[in-house]
Parts: sequence; C-alpha cells; structure tokens
Amino acid sequence: MKKKGIVQLAAVFLLLILFLLVPVFVKQTYLIILFDNTFINIIILVGLNFITGLMGETNLGTAGIMALGAYTFSLFCTRLSFSPWIGLLCAVVMGILIGFGLGWPSLRMKGIYLSLTTLGFGEIVRLVLNNLANVTGGSTGVTNIPSLNIFGHVLTSAMDFYYFILVCVIIILAVTYKIIHSKWGRAIKAIKDNDVAVEACGIEISKIKILAFTLCSVYGCIGGALYAQLMGYISPSDFTLNSSVTYLMMLMIGGIGSVPGNIIGAFIVTMLPELLRFLKDYYWITFSVIILIFSVLLPNGLVSIFKKFAGRIGSVLTRKEE
Repeated sequence: MKKKGIVQLAAVFLLLILFLLVPVFVKQTYLIILFDNTFINIIILVGLNFITGLMGETNLGTAGIMALGAYTFSLFCTRLSFSPWIGLLCAVVMGILIGFGLGWPSLRMKGIYLSLTTLGFGEIVRLVLNNLANVTGGSTGVTNIPSLNIFGHVLTSAMDFYYFILVCVIIILAVTYKIIHSKWGRAIKAIKDNDVAVEACGIEISKIKILAFTLCSVYGCIGGALYAQLMGYISPSDFTLNSSVTYLMMLMIGGIGSVPGNIIGAFIVTMLPELLRFLKDYYWITFSVIILIFSVLLPNGLVSIFKKFAGRIGSVLTRKEE
C-alpha cells in the first residue's frame, strides 16, 4: 500500500508539472480556453460525484445549479456593481441555499423519483431565467461580466485565467480528498451501500444527505461563476438538460465514485469532440460510438486501467526490494 501511494503521488506531481507547462507549448487562445473549460468541468464533476458517485443518487439538475451560480455571480457584478470576489462569495452562498433546498426532498425520495425532481429543478431554473427578462436579461443573457482582479492584475486573457483556475482546481481537489477520507465522506459512501445500517449505527442520514447536496451545489455554483467569468457572457441556453446529461457521461466514462476518474472523464468528454472536429458532419456520431465502446468494455471507467497499471508498478517495486 505504501508503494502504491508513492506511485500515485508521483503521478499527481507529474500531471501538475505537465499542466503548468501547457501555456508554454500551447499558444492558441482557443486551446487554452478549452483547457479552462475542462478545469471548470472538473470542479463541477467532483461536486456531482458526492451525490451520484459516492451516495448513489442520480442528479439531473447540475445545469440548474451551475446556472444559478453563474447568474448570481454575473448579476451581482453587473447590476449591483459588486467586486467579482464578492460575486464569487455570493455564488457560494447560493450553492449552500440550493443544497438545503434540494437536500430536503432527498430525505423522502430515492431513485427515479429523486432524478425527476432534480431534472424538474434544472428545467424550472432555465425557464425562470429565460422569462425573467427584467432581471436576468431573458434570452439575451448577461453581458460585460467584469474580470477578477488579483493584486492589481486583471485576468483579462485566457492565459491569465488558466493559472488561476488551475490553482482553484488544486485547492478544491485537496479539500475534496480530505472530505472523502473523513468521517463525513465514509458516511456518504455507507449510505450508498445500506442506509438502514447507517441509521442503525446512530448516524443522522438527513444531515449526511443534506451535506452531500450542499457540497454538490457549492461546487456547481463555483463552477458556474468561473464559467461566467471566463466567457464574459451567459444566457439560459448555456444551461440545458444536455449539460446535465453530459456531466453524468463524464462520471461514467472516468469512473463513478473516483476523483481521479472525474478528472479523466472531464478531459475525455470535453476534449474528444474538439479533437474529432476534422470529421465534420461525422464527428458527433464518431464521438458517440467511442463513448459507447468505453461504456461497454470499461464499466468501471477509464480510471480502472490506471489503477491496474499503478498496482502493477507498485508490485514490481516491492519485488525488487525483496
């Protein structure tokens, strides 16, 4: 186990070095924006993993959560002229409110009923944003979203935003790792296996479920706020049911319940369609076939391959010591 941990730390360190060097070798603004979007998707996906991956409940309201975070950030910064940092804090508060709002129904509903509830939530949010034109701008959306200012340096370019979002991802992944390996994380995973047994142990399931939904919502709102910051413009059409389904696809491809799997899934599903653009009219069907093959041949996600590879390296190192 110690050797396996060393291999994992080495892999994390290598990935960090690679990500730090990406802007050095990649000069196209479009590709940098694509990386920025991938990092945002990682943040949102790690939050969704608390509900769907660890607790075992399907959440189809991710787009609605992301939309409320993006609009909270944007409206506070544009309509009320608040600092983008205050707007980001307001998005976090919105995430906490959403977590409590969605968490309470989960105490009485499971399975398909909870899935439909979250699906309805996402669609209601989109319709409200689209029709509340006096506040949200309706279908035209919100424009001229101000950029973050860090010690006097305004993040106006995709390159500047790249390093900022990379730091955010590292911090969020570190916090997530701590939560998952804490008593709260173990309780969330236990609910997936047997919630009756968890309750029999004296653990309040209601608090754990609300905590999981709150974490999911806070991460989603942060991701939505960062998306608005990156694009400088948002509209209700950015947050449809297709977005929620795409995030579930990322979970499935990378590995449900695994944070490294979340990272892999976000990269594959975000990057692959763009890499297949040269196929023109056939790129989408090619992407769908590839995803289907992954789903059939790797039911535990792509992360299962890396786990086997890391395990073999660890066993080889152990044999050499012996």
